[in-house]
Amino acid sequence: MNVETASPRRRRFAFRGRKKERVRRRESASISPSPIRGPHEKPCPDLPPFGDPLDALHLEDADLAPLKPGLIRVEMELAPVNPSDLIPVTGVYSHLITLPMVAGYEGVGRVVEAHGAHAALIGSRVLPLRGPGTWQRYVDCDPALAVPVPDDIEDLRAARGYINPLAALRMLTRYPVAGKRVLLTVSGSSCATLLGHWALLQGAVEVVGVYRSSERVARMRTLGIVPVSGEDAGAIEAAARAADVTFDAVGGDLGSKVLAAMRMGSVFVGYDLLSGQPVVPPAILRAGFERFHLRDDLAEMTPAVWQVQFDRLWPLLRQVEFPEVQVFVLEDWKAAIRAFREAGGAKPLIDFRS
Repeated sequence: MNVETASPRRRRFAFRGRKKERVRRRESASISPSPIRGPHEKPCPDLPPFGDPLDALHLEDADLAPLKPGLIRVEMELAPVNPSDLIPVTGVYSHLITLPMVAGYEGVGRVVEAHGAHAALIGSRVLPLRGPGTWQRYVDCDPALAVPVPDDIEDLRAARGYINPLAALRMLTRYPVAGKRVLLTVSGSSCATLLGHWALLQGAVEVVGVYRSSERVARMRTLGIVPVSGEDAGAIEAAARAADVTFDAVGGDLGSKVLAAMRMGSVFVGYDLLSGQPVVPPAILRAGFERFHLRDDLAEMTPAVWQVQFDRLWPLLRQVEFPEVQVFVLEDWKAAIRAFREAGGAKPLIDFRS
């Protein structure tokens, strides 16, 4: 019997960073954008390093290497499809990315291998974060950064418990909104929904949200967010003039117009570029123009402070009514990405157990 074919395998989504290069397969298997290296050579097809995720991401198999000392091995169960997972694949942040890499920033799994003092973690659910990409069947991660999942938090909730919730929590910590009027330039996304809901809990006077799909309106009103159509330029400008704080995830033309309309003493916080285009400040800038990047906050966090963030988040997440989800088996990952692009659709999650 061939020992290599009998060894454990992983699947991963990878970016490919070179063209027609002979590469070695790494001992693993997943979804990612880059060449895979390891003990067995095979030709690498002519693939773009960045681009449309449907073209630049590739599902690959490889052998599973022995676990390195000091790490724990997590078998992934569910991972959501977020803008933060796909935007880097397009090349928007190519200057910050070293290829090869595996896609995916969050998800939930179960510890299947650990040694020494960490052996007690075997069998427990964790979020294996801030390490290799999570869009792979097995993730080897630093136990100090693996976040334990409380028993009463179900998998569908836990899988979405990092990127959007932590970004919303950190923004409202840095830019408190008690007694203020808030504008969200995109209100249908998971992060914006949390921002709006938690801003009202923090004491915001009003939260106005711009929507693209009318299917979002009923949920917005349930949460107390005032809906404004993305096609109503006059209403958006009026909301921008009244806002004390704007949280912008769009950038481009919409973000630029909102920033230009905001008054002296207000603050515009850009935290994403869903349009793929930057915000262009006006010639006369009245509002404070801030950028928020979660990775900058994370760079300054010790593991102990990192874990404290989730001590704050879990109680909040227990109260959140998350949007509906649609779970896709691993082989249907392209359908998951297409579903992500449908305005007003359910949140797609990839099931790595399939």
